[in-house]
Amino acid sequence: MDKAGKAESLEMLGGIFEESGSVVVARYTGLTVAEMTDFRGKLREQGATAKVVKNRLAKIALDGKGGDDAAAMFVDQTVIAYSSDPVAAAKGAADFAKENEKLVIIGGVMDDKVLDAKGVEALAKLPSLDQLRGKLIGLLQAPATKVAGVVQAPAGQLARVISAYGSKDAA
Repeated sequence: MDKAGKAESLEMLGGIFEESGSVVVARYTGLTVAEMTDFRGKLREQGATAKVVKNRLAKIALDGKGGDDAAAMFVDQTVIAYSSDPVAAAKGAADFAKENEKLVIIGGVMDDKVLDAKGVEALAKLPSLDQLRGKLIGLLQAPATKVAGVVQAPAGQLARVISAYGSKDAA
């Protein structure tokens, strides 16, 4: 890789570490091209992306973020999974790692915190941002529907009473 390519890669990796909600670091030794394509597809379903990185460039792009613990994760054949949603990358990587033992999750970086493999697993079990938004909207709508039901109930009872009197007079 020439100097211009390295500079471009450094800039891109720096942006990933800066702007992503979380970055999951994994080893992919032994994965076939088809398995790697499947891994990328599973991440895409979650709204995340995978990128094979050069360890030296990743360490430079970290720029001290996460300290020595973060830099120590970049050894051997390394792939990163990242997303703006902090849960999506962890969820996609953990799901694939359950099915394929060749992908080994080493850890991750979330903001300035370094996560170990167990931390990434815990993060993967949390609901995604979209799921949380759906629950919040459901909670906000529930009281409104209950209020509407309470307000409509007396009017419905009044209508039934009037209807009963009307049918009584008609008979």
